[in-house]
Amino acid sequence: MQSIERLPNGLDLIQDDAFFKLGQDSTLLSYFAKPRRFANMLDLGAGVGTLSLLCWRADLKITGLELQEGAIEIFCKSIEYNKLENVKAVQGDLKQIRNYFSHSSMDYVVCNPPYFKSGSGKVKALDAHALARMDGEATIEDISVAISYVLKSGGKCAMVFRPERLITLITALGRVRLTPKRLRLVHQTTEKAPSAVLIECRKGGSSDGLVIEPPLIINNQDGTFTDEYLKIYNK
Repeated sequence: MQSIERLPNGLDLIQDDAFFKLGQDSTLLSYFAKPRRFANMLDLGAGVGTLSLLCWRADLKITGLELQEGAIEIFCKSIEYNKLENVKAVQGDLKQIRNYFSHSSMDYVVCNPPYFKSGSGKVKALDAHALARMDGEATIEDISVAISYVLKSGGKCAMVFRPERLITLITALGRVRLTPKRLRLVHQTTEKAPSAVLIECRKGGSSDGLVIEPPLIINNQDGTFTDEYLKIYNK
């Protein structure tokens, strides 16, 4: 069943029960990502276009690459529904990214990659939801290579990932000259361990100069949302 979700920036996202719906991680990533003005931006593994629409600005040129045909169809519906002239959806396998994009053609890449290693037991169902959560279709190494290929020298990428696999992510990124420059941990409360990590890398950047930003806290002590979290959701 399809539904329409109003995003914090006022755009409408068409969703389907067969695919991942709008989640907190994508919303937080769109808040964390800082593409420069008039950037060419790629949403890698775009799904139904959630990140593309969350990051939308009139000055950006946004392309979403997604493997699953059904997700691309819904993405295209959202583009048409919102009358967006600067967003396009491309169906394809990121492991074959050279077939769709020129080398060094993007200024910024956003990606909400699979969190779990294939065979880890974290995901059991082999459906569209499982494909999005597990790296069976594309590993973090595949994703890193694709990002490095499309990014210009000095270009940046922003991702959200699980803290327990942060070393795996940074190692894969480092192999293809993507250097972490900003990092922010997400905590449900100040007492709980981080549930997600937001990271921005620069292609060709030196190993110095990593900025660890203050943690992003979701809930206050009394269970209410923090002021920053409410700001992200425009509430």
